[in-house]
Amino acid sequence: MNKAGFSGRPQNSSNDLGDDIPVAVRDTPDATAKIWLQPRIVLIAGVTGFVLLALISGFLFFVTASKKTADSQPLVTSSTATPTTESGNVNTVLGHFPYPEAPESELVTISANRGIRMRKAAAQKFEEMVAAARSTGVILVPISGFRSVKDQEQLFFAVGAQRNQTPAQRAALSAPPGHSEHHTGYAVDVGDGAVPATNLQTNFDNTKAYRWLQANAARFSFEMSFPKDNVQGVSYEPWHWRFVGDRDSLEMFYKARNLKPAKIP
Repeated sequence: MNKAGFSGRPQNSSNDLGDDIPVAVRDTPDATAKIWLQPRIVLIAGVTGFVLLALISGFLFFVTASKKTADSQPLVTSSTATPTTESGNVNTVLGHFPYPEAPESELVTISANRGIRMRKAAAQKFEEMVAAARSTGVILVPISGFRSVKDQEQLFFAVGAQRNQTPAQRAALSAPPGHSEHHTGYAVDVGDGAVPATNLQTNFDNTKAYRWLQANAARFSFEMSFPKDNVQGVSYEPWHWRFVGDRDSLEMFYKARNLKPAKIP
């Protein structure tokens, strides 16, 4: 007697497909092929779908990340790329900056016989500087201090006409009205009392007074406004010094001019 299992097939068959295949299709070749094919199609379809999904996801991530990176970058404008320099400042007139007149209440006399005045803070330091220089045998003499806009008109237009100078030529020697540092009450023209012939002349830089100022003026918060080859293009004026010893004077002469700190020699 041939023993068979519950499925009607010998239990010891070496070609047994396994108990997971339904009885109705175990002995049907076409059905068997389909059964083996279906898992492969599903697998291939699954892998292909996963690959496509990964590619799409990667593309979307790249586009999104690129957009965020672009959005996070600051806009570069012409003003940030090319900072304004002193010579190109739109507020200048022939290389000179606009300055307000010092209020009368802030002005005090530094030379009674000539009526020369400066702002209180500048006047105090200037007088201290004169005393310090005198103690070493150097005589600092104030030639000009505060000048009103009206005074500057006379110097610029009338003197320019007398000398047959164009405004550009005159501006190399004198600031246009409303654009002189002397309006501020912080500027002063200095001479050497021992050699008055050098007053307001470039050869003032050969005097003891000039050499003393070069070595000591910074201690009293004074600096030369127009050294040689200055960026404003104003003629060299070794006699013209300005006070920069308080917040008001510092901002007045340096604010928005894009100047960098000077290197310490």
